[in-house]
Amino acid sequence: MTKRYFELYEDMSSPERWVLDDTLDAQGKKVGPRLYLNAVPLRFNGPLRVPLLHPGSPLDYSLADAGDFPVVTEKVASTLAELAPDDVQLYPAEVDSRPEPYFLVNVARLVKCIDDETSEEVLYWKPEDNRPDLLGQYRSVGGMRIDPSKVGDAKVFRTWGYPSVLLVAEDVKEALERTGATGLDFTEVTGPSPISDEERAYKRRCSELLDPPPAARRAAWKSLGRLDNLAVAPRGGSYAFPAYRLNWAIIHREAGRILLVSEGLSDPFIARMEPSVGFGLELALETEGTELPLDKFELPDSIELERSWWPHKLLSRVLEEVVVHEHIREGAKAGLHVLEVAGDEMPAALVSKEGRVGVLLGLESPKLPRDFPTPFGDVRLVTVKALLPAELEYVAKRGAEGPTELARRFAQTGEEHVSSADRKSVV
Repeated sequence: MTKRYFELYEDMSSPERWVLDDTLDAQGKKVGPRLYLNAVPLRFNGPLRVPLLHPGSPLDYSLADAGDFPVVTEKVASTLAELAPDDVQLYPAEVDSRPEPYFLVNVARLVKCIDDETSEEVLYWKPEDNRPDLLGQYRSVGGMRIDPSKVGDAKVFRTWGYPSVLLVAEDVKEALERTGATGLDFTEVTGPSPISDEERAYKRRCSELLDPPPAARRAAWKSLGRLDNLAVAPRGGSYAFPAYRLNWAIIHREAGRILLVSEGLSDPFIARMEPSVGFGLELALETEGTELPLDKFELPDSIELERSWWPHKLLSRVLEEVVVHEHIREGAKAGLHVLEVAGDEMPAALVSKEGRVGVLLGLESPKLPRDFPTPFGDVRLVTVKALLPAELEYVAKRGAEGPTELARRFAQTGEEHVSSADRKSVV
């Protein structure tokens, strides 16, 4: 008889439940990663403490430290200790406002058992993701299925390459349920696949189309400077994009400059299910490095660029116009094209009296490639240059020859495509 296994997670269905914060040691310092998948038992000077991030109804099984560590009551802890003594480590912990004992559970058993073929979707960390510490491990697993024959005698374990998932054997699940413990949520990871062979074939074809472009783009970006893995621009997407997805890359360049580039306009049109370069372009805006507000945020791995960094706001607004209007896309790929976007929350020096910001698309520069290669064809790298109000008025009065003359004057400054809110007008 095939053994059954289940993913164990905190039951999120109750809006009244409490939410636990990061675990602290006796000195008030975060414990965090020191426990995560540590096969060697640790000792602590004094009890561990788990603050409440949000008060509410207490649960017998909760997750602290952003979902990494289970915090359980004594009846759950004793069940795990009885059925899986070799798989778990239990650390006494105090939960704020609660008199009864709690335990922090470290699951030190790691099993390589994810079944790639029967899971709904698996994605791996690749070299172009710039996370060498995670290379070859799973980036995401949807509709997980495992191979029970590879589990061995493990009863409570995490999955190799994707340790955020906590799995339990069927007898452990049933024993926990008999205790009447609250906060338990189980999802089976054995049995029939959640998707049909036809759906799996479709997803595989999608991967064949959608995986090569990001790798090609990242290779191109690396040739232009150092990719920033800490400053994370918000991702997005909609049905307006060729593959319904949008990402950004931030590249540190010479002379302290930063290049922000879009990723997604050159994806294949997924609805057509055939190789292509999508709209055939990506947008790029280069600016001074001092413009990036690295010192304004507490989180070292995330920066709210969309709300705080004007170059990202500007490039996002330009991108919206490019996606919606074919004549703008084609004009920018063919040569110079002037565009105006909303000027709210932009530097005052860039905003016209009508409340707009002008940009010049398609400026060529010897410091950036005009095109870059992908497996499905070359893609145009369209630069976005923020114009000062006087420059926007200049091109408006001179018609078709205005952008060409502006480009010539920008070239004389040696900063053809670079955007700045602090520079002098060239007209």
